[in-house]
Amino acid sequence: MSTITKAIIPVAGWGTRRLPITKIIEKSMLPVGNRPLVDYSVQDLIKAGIKDIYMVISNVEPCQVREFYRDNLALNQYLIDRGKEDRLALAKTLPDDVTIHYSVQDPSDKYGTAVPIAMVVEEYNIDEPVLVFMGDDFIWNPDGESAAEALIKASGESGDSAILGVEIPLEKVEKYGVLSAKDGKLVGVVEKPKPEEAPSNLINVSKYAMSPELLQRIVKYVHEHDFGPLDQEYVVTDPIDEFIRDGGAINIASTTGEYLDGGSVEGWLHANNVVCGK
Repeated sequence: MSTITKAIIPVAGWGTRRLPITKIIEKSMLPVGNRPLVDYSVQDLIKAGIKDIYMVISNVEPCQVREFYRDNLALNQYLIDRGKEDRLALAKTLPDDVTIHYSVQDPSDKYGTAVPIAMVVEEYNIDEPVLVFMGDDFIWNPDGESAAEALIKASGESGDSAILGVEIPLEKVEKYGVLSAKDGKLVGVVEKPKPEEAPSNLINVSKYAMSPELLQRIVKYVHEHDFGPLDQEYVVTDPIDEFIRDGGAINIASTTGEYLDGGSVEGWLHANNVVCGK
């Protein structure tokens, strides 16, 4: 199994689907149980051996994500002074051997899931396989293999690209991008098909292992297109489709965990119920 030690998590944007609460709380920081939404992905990645996490944040201060993962020395001293040292571990949100690097994305810049990936690849000259997780959803599988571990396994010794597929009832696929596969490889992603026209019941949950070749394809796609702000998004599935058409291979990883999405009120409430065991 290849060793992937880096991951990209885009968390920029206003989270307009969750207004008005996202006027004051960043979408990725909405609480699920007793932790923010994005932290479930962060802990998943850490469990799989990721040491460097590249978060793409908005140019808004203070940044709540950055504050959450920073040591709070005043809080630590308060706990010590009050004899609550047993809570210091809860206040420490990042292990010493894991580093979060922050890239700032201006909301007026290009928009879409491909853009933050390209930003990080160029800013940090990344030329090795990385994992890419979006910041507003996660896979809940506390007693099993993490989504990150499944992707690293599917990436294999040579660090191939891989995509995570989550199995759902066929009658629910119309809300999602659905994976079309052949011999364990991705053929394409069919967006929001009718159940009778869906190529499978595996949905795309925007969790990937990306080879250097695919990363460079994403950078090229962002640079070579000039979509206006009202035209279309720079969606990462476009360069993925191009990569496959040109002979690139993307393996399909699977998980027994449950996909939980905090992007909608209903999804966020369901995520809280699952995590809290209700």
